[in-house]
Amino acid sequence: MVWAELDDIKLSTVVPASITGEDKNHQLSDLDLAFKLHYITSVHFFGADAAAELTIHDLKKPMFPCLQLYYPICGRLRRHDAPAPARPYVKCNDSGVRVVEATCAKTVAEWLAAVHGGDHHRLLVYDQPILAHDFGFTPLVFLQLTKFQCGGLCVGLRWAHILGDAFSASEFLNMWGKFMANETTPRQLLTAPANPPHPSPPSSLSAVKLLDPIGDDWLAPNSSKMQTHSFHITQTQLSDLLAKYKAEPFQIISAILWKSMAKIRGTNIITVCRNTKNHDKNDHEMPSNARHLIGVVEAETSSVIAEADILEISKLIADKFFDQTGMIQKQMEEGKGLLDFVVYGANLTFLDLEGVDLYGLQLKGRRPLLGSISIRGVGDEGAVVVAADASGGGRLVNVILPEDHIHHLKNDLRLDWDIV
Repeated sequence: MVWAELDDIKLSTVVPASITGEDKNHQLSDLDLAFKLHYITSVHFFGADAAAELTIHDLKKPMFPCLQLYYPICGRLRRHDAPAPARPYVKCNDSGVRVVEATCAKTVAEWLAAVHGGDHHRLLVYDQPILAHDFGFTPLVFLQLTKFQCGGLCVGLRWAHILGDAFSASEFLNMWGKFMANETTPRQLLTAPANPPHPSPPSSLSAVKLLDPIGDDWLAPNSSKMQTHSFHITQTQLSDLLAKYKAEPFQIISAILWKSMAKIRGTNIITVCRNTKNHDKNDHEMPSNARHLIGVVEAETSSVIAEADILEISKLIADKFFDQTGMIQKQMEEGKGLLDFVVYGANLTFLDLEGVDLYGLQLKGRRPLLGSISIRGVGDEGAVVVAADASGGGRLVNVILPEDHIHHLKNDLRLDWDIV
């Protein structure tokens, strides 16, 4: 962990307000375990008007009842007693989430200016993957609270993907905000649906990459140094693109980046991940990956994509998505939950998080100045995370790629699309 720019680091643990009970376990589905090498991260920046008067006690106190609702995220990993190696599960033992307190000598404005386009998540989200030497003791959720000189605050979340998808992670944060504001909250969360069957015709599994066994070191391996860069597509830019290409925002943005990457390194197949839930803000469910879809879109050659019109590529993404979720579930089931997959970064991966309510977390009735969501543990082929910006009309795009590809992509998007 590199703590440059940050001071006064303190670690503590917050647990549910009441004891969950003896022998309560959270079983991990086949799809949960497919994501075990990946982590969801988010950052929310608040100005002094929202955060200056809030103490650490004010921020921690509402976590206790919130975690009573979300008790599985306070558990720790265990393995069943079958002959080793055995299928993992979460022991709901109320061990808690880890809270990290930090201070920064910069103001929020100075930080955002200094890291413009860079990786806000690197220092403001505590980076501790699940590793073999601490397998049964590592928290599944970390919450970093960084106070800035101006009185502003950054809330940084690291969430083990085995618990649930990005929608689940965001809903947890938003619920914490509701407890803080003394808003009406549910007495309990609805049970998430079981992973529905996703029938897939016989085919080779190409959406994910199956690794040789890596044991209990739950982090996707890389042969390249990965870097994150954020691109902001403004509301005006997106409106112009929508008027020109008559397709959905996610499809257009994915088409633009796929075309650029096809020119940079040759990429004829992509993985696309999206969520099927109808996100009713009053429909509060336990965290889950059950509504996550994973599939591929493939072109004949990378040159076809490099030379194609954006509308053609957008239609390809919309019409030729081949859902392989069921194949992944079946292979994990046949592997007794012990297989190691790379999902994000097996191919160049596009993750549609446009529906995530990034600005639902509020402090003192004020929305974040900036919300950003990304992925840790991305494989060498890279990933593109598309989410709404503060206006709701633009998009914030986090791109995780080998660092030499980031440089070429930045130039290409700036010159061809005026996207920075």
